[in-house]
Amino acid sequence: MRPNINMMKQMQQKIAKIQEELGNETVEASVGGGVVTVTMTGHQKVTAVKISPDAVDPNDLSMLEDLITAAVNEAVEKSHELVTKRMGAITGGMRIPGLM
Repeated sequence: MRPNINMMKQMQQKIAKIQEELGNETVEASVGGGVVTVTMTGHQKVTAVKISPDAVDPNDLSMLEDLITAAVNEAVEKSHELVTKRMGAITGGMRIPGLM
């Protein structure tokens, strides 16, 4: 059975639209009780990093570095979840390489 070309084109258009929208959608991840917060788009672009003054100890910068790393990693995870959720609505849960 040959796939319907129109249906495939419509799916491509919907995917392209969602990919564009993901650039405007954001996720936020906070760690350390909110002392470090990272905001990231659905394209995994960091748009903001907020650090509480309480997290800044000149004698223990490694703790702050660890908090930033953890917040960025959590934001990446949330961004991937957002992409999977948004694309899953179009693909019916089918994982398409390069999209999810």
